[in-house]
Amino acid sequence: MVMEVFRNDRMENRKITISDIAEALQVSKTTVSRAISGKGRISEETRKKILAYIEEKDYKPNVIAKGLAQQKTYNIALVIPGDCNLVDMPFFQNSMQGICEEASQHDYDVMLVTTSGKDYSNLERMIFNHKVDGVILSRSLVKDEVAVFLKEQQIPFILMGTSKDEDILQVDNNHKEGCCELVTKLLARGYRKIGLVGGSQNFVVNRMRFEGYKNAFHNAKYTMEEAFVYSNCETMEQTEQAVKKLLRHEVQCIVCMDDMICALVMQVLAKEQIKVPEQMKVASFYDSTLLMNHEPAITSLLFDDKALGALTCRILLDYMQGEEVKGKNLMGYEIVLRESTDDI
Repeated sequence: MVMEVFRNDRMENRKITISDIAEALQVSKTTVSRAISGKGRISEETRKKILAYIEEKDYKPNVIAKGLAQQKTYNIALVIPGDCNLVDMPFFQNSMQGICEEASQHDYDVMLVTTSGKDYSNLERMIFNHKVDGVILSRSLVKDEVAVFLKEQQIPFILMGTSKDEDILQVDNNHKEGCCELVTKLLARGYRKIGLVGGSQNFVVNRMRFEGYKNAFHNAKYTMEEAFVYSNCETMEQTEQAVKKLLRHEVQCIVCMDDMICALVMQVLAKEQIKVPEQMKVASFYDSTLLMNHEPAITSLLFDDKALGALTCRILLDYMQGEEVKGKNLMGYEIVLRESTDDI
């Protein structure tokens, strides 16, 4: 095994190998490798001698050499869905920034992997070729075949989301509590007829947001009307039908599960000549750049996606180092009141 080590000083930047260190100290290359990695049988006296020599000469093993010595790749796979839409992109971009910055502080690189539906062959190939030390899943599904695969392969991984499987490390925004508090504020203002328009129930995050909506009615001891709830609205046509039905029910407010749906809802209301907020209050369970310049500005929940990514990566790295970590982690939120619900 050849492990490259770099010497940095003011006069030169000369690359040397473990063979050079072994020759200088009259020991074997295997002994030097064991001293650097901290693994294998070697006397404490010899280990201290080698490490002292390395420190004295200011030699630092490069990441590749370090990885070879410790049998690590110093790579983390970040898995994102290949079918994510525009409203998802700010979330993935911001959380990815947090992940990359945290990984970099620990000499790790992040490798992006896309999956499509039930096809996760890209990740399989990466795992089977031993290219990563751990994996971050960026979306939680009700039936998560990728998580099952990673558990079977005994690969360290963490979910940036929520799962009922308590054996899975997970970090998520507190969607349930945030959505509950936002709807509670609407109920406190006297609105009882609050509609909900949501996306695919195959995504755990949408189920968590619905739970928050439902809990707000339960906590306030009001009846939640099933006729006011429309899920799996993934097209303009489905959203338009849902909004028209809510208008016939004369709801006072429409809450949207994400900003893509909210943008479509606002289009339908404009088409129907319904003024916001004068004739209809509108709020969203997520705040992204998609509605940044919308008029009127939309009341929404604000989450720190970058911090979410950083915490997710940090917990995974700690877990990979054998440290004790908390299995389930929830981050906070902020309710941002804007013109679309101006009388809250």
